[in-house]
Amino acid sequence: MSKGGRGAALDRVRRAWRAVQSEEVDLSVSVGSVDLHNPVMTASGTAGHSDELETYFPLNTLGAVVVKSLSLGPWPGNPSPRVHPTAAGMLNSVGLQGPGIEAWVENDLSRLVAAGARTVVSIWGQRVEDFAKAAAVLDGVAGITAVEVNVSCPNLEDRRRMFAHSPSATAEAVAAGGSGCPGRPRWAKLSPTVADLAEVAGAALAAGAEAVTLINTVLGMAIDVESRQPVLGSGPAGGGLSGPAVHPVAVRAVFDVRAAHPGAAIVGVGGVRTGVDAIELIMAGADAVQVGSATFRDPRAPARVVAEIEAWCGRHGVRRVGDLRGVAHG
Repeated sequence: MSKGGRGAALDRVRRAWRAVQSEEVDLSVSVGSVDLHNPVMTASGTAGHSDELETYFPLNTLGAVVVKSLSLGPWPGNPSPRVHPTAAGMLNSVGLQGPGIEAWVENDLSRLVAAGARTVVSIWGQRVEDFAKAAAVLDGVAGITAVEVNVSCPNLEDRRRMFAHSPSATAEAVAAGGSGCPGRPRWAKLSPTVADLAEVAGAALAAGAEAVTLINTVLGMAIDVESRQPVLGSGPAGGGLSGPAVHPVAVRAVFDVRAAHPGAAIVGVGGVRTGVDAIELIMAGADAVQVGSATFRDPRAPARVVAEIEAWCGRHGVRRVGDLRGVAHG
């Protein structure tokens, strides 16, 4: 797209946002102790480490920006190919590549602050102590709204099983994140590929998480029938499925966890492409939502979803989006 085309598109987004602001619909929500002026965020891993999407719309028009998960030190990620399209989404095996949290604080955070974005930092580790050390780097750092503890990563202390596949391991990682930067709001990002997600969510909440983020990608694989080998560079490890195919999984996960934990704060994520998708997750019980893989197809998707939520509420006489939270439970 030409520079002029990007400028015109950005103007359209800004006009749409001004229209949203002029309406009577109250889009403000709270996720635990974190107040947001609307319920839409980016999802970790889909919007880069800093202000990459600022080219397409003002980042301060979102509830928050969630950055790609960061480990204590730099991490190279998985071999290519790392992504593969599917019939209703995509498989990815990026492998949590990142510069490390100290380099991120030094080089990237300031750009998000300059953009006026509310920033949620996602952290990950391979051992419990890694979460504590990564979080400790953030202790006292200004410009950070919350820490999302991504426990959907391999636990080297448990035969590489995901932390999120065990209530006790989830609790240990979440607690470690709190010991590293006490007082900072913590969210726990959980995997749907467990027997009892509500039990894992309960363990995270009991360990100090203010909110749970539901869901992460669903484990999947694609095989090249010509080479007879997995298509992703991760080989037999496969990858994570995201996009429209996982949206019903996310809705069910949010619904079940809201039913089991009525007072919990929940962030819904998975296959959100439109305002209606977001409304569905909110009705299932989410306080806020994240837009992820839709940004690969349309980088303006998060801003568009905000406008579409407002428009839906206006058409249906809803004056406060928070009033829709959990209404599907009757």
